[in-house]
Amino acid sequence: MKKIILEKFNIPWYPIAFSAYPVLALLSTNTGQIQPEAGIRSLLVSVALGNVLFFVLRLFMRQSHRAAFLTTLWLVLFFSYGHACNLLSEKYPDFNLDPWLAGGWSVLFLLTLWWATRPKLNFASSAANLNVIALGLVIMSLWQVNPGSRLRSAHALGAEKAPVQSDLVKPESPPDVYYFILDSYGRADNLYSAYEFDNSGFISALEERGFYVGQCSQSNYVRTEISLASSLNMMYLQELDDDFKPESTARRVLWDSLKHSAVRYNFESMGYTTVNFATGFAWNELEDADVFLSPPPFSSGLSEFEGLFLRTTLARYINDWGWVDPDAVMGQSFRDRFNNIFDHVDDLARMKEPTFAYIHVISPHPPFVFDPEGNPTYPPDFWNENRQYPPGLYEKGYVNQLQHLNDEVLAAVDTILAESETPPIIIFQGDHGPWLQPKNKRMWILNAYYLPGHNDELYPTVSPVNSFRLIFNAYFGGKYDILDDVSYFSPVPNLYDFSVIANDCRR
Repeated sequence: MKKIILEKFNIPWYPIAFSAYPVLALLSTNTGQIQPEAGIRSLLVSVALGNVLFFVLRLFMRQSHRAAFLTTLWLVLFFSYGHACNLLSEKYPDFNLDPWLAGGWSVLFLLTLWWATRPKLNFASSAANLNVIALGLVIMSLWQVNPGSRLRSAHALGAEKAPVQSDLVKPESPPDVYYFILDSYGRADNLYSAYEFDNSGFISALEERGFYVGQCSQSNYVRTEISLASSLNMMYLQELDDDFKPESTARRVLWDSLKHSAVRYNFESMGYTTVNFATGFAWNELEDADVFLSPPPFSSGLSEFEGLFLRTTLARYINDWGWVDPDAVMGQSFRDRFNNIFDHVDDLARMKEPTFAYIHVISPHPPFVFDPEGNPTYPPDFWNENRQYPPGLYEKGYVNQLQHLNDEVLAAVDTILAESETPPIIIFQGDHGPWLQPKNKRMWILNAYYLPGHNDELYPTVSPVNSFRLIFNAYFGGKYDILDDVSYFSPVPNLYDFSVIANDCRR
């Protein structure tokens, strides 16, 4: 047996493993942000590239070990080029380093060719070691990519302290529940003071339809992950899990608590059907929901992950040549997911079974992909050469996108109300306010509730942590205490290093 293993490891198959590793490594780096399936096509193309290159070099060199070694060196240069570009661009943003880097890489390609073809060198003795290294890298990446190594069972709570109640009672005519997260949607007074944008028409339209809008609402946290983990578990993170310590940057328990929250557990325990939509962020997608709706893949010809992968390789120049534009692909993907949500509102409202729909809309949050009328816009038009948002361009893109979102939200409300036999429960809530604002104003959010018969239980400073405590108490016989509404700011990357932000709203 040992002899057979040694024989297999002396065969130079390591170029194939090395060609797979860059895709797997990028997937593992972005674990939680994208689904592993997004890398399948890139993985196949990458492995095919390694195979073809090895076959061609072996054909010319007529030596397998020499061809395998040169294939590996050229693959390393090909897959590392974009990383080097990105690193140097960040370090020297004022210099155009592309010609120098391209020239340096050309020299490296020639040097590796000269080295690998020297007649006195024999690479057969290196095959076993390189096979082991390549296999180890692939296994390590697969372990990090595999979501099963991190997440618990589908209906287990992400954090054991989450306040579930087993004695909730589903009414005879249960209301459908629609929880819309409008990402980065700011409060009306902040929109006016920061952008001179008057959002009172939209607020009035919601109120005319029976919504209560919290005039002084703040988010409980300043970042999406921690804000939603608190809202969906009806608790402050400081009490939810011991992992959330100031010095920690871990997200494993945090993401688990989002996917398997107390709110979801309560509704599913009462027999509700859970509905969720693709967001493009794996940590916030409930793929095991009863109904999970995603737009068709590759509608723009290329996935966002594939665009990202191209930018890390020598193939990044195909954008300059006009063959593929990863930024246009990204913009179309965001539009597809946005439209996928609002195109299915009528279908949701017609579902016969009681539903809990958790709907995260990545808008008016960047990238900015819509103008006020819903026409496509090009995301790079709103950032600078370092892919950062200057204040003026951010304001323009944000206000454009918000106006289109407002139109879609009002149309969705009208559809839901018209199609619902039992008056539904609807929440439109920002997870935090706009970027590039002072600390306190980044907490100011839109917070609008449609709670038939119970709007009088709401109050101007109501915050997301109490949203479902109020709902379970009012409609399902819950016995939740209403918590103090507190806002916590935390810096990047220490997302659990909290400091209190006072609510000084005077309305």
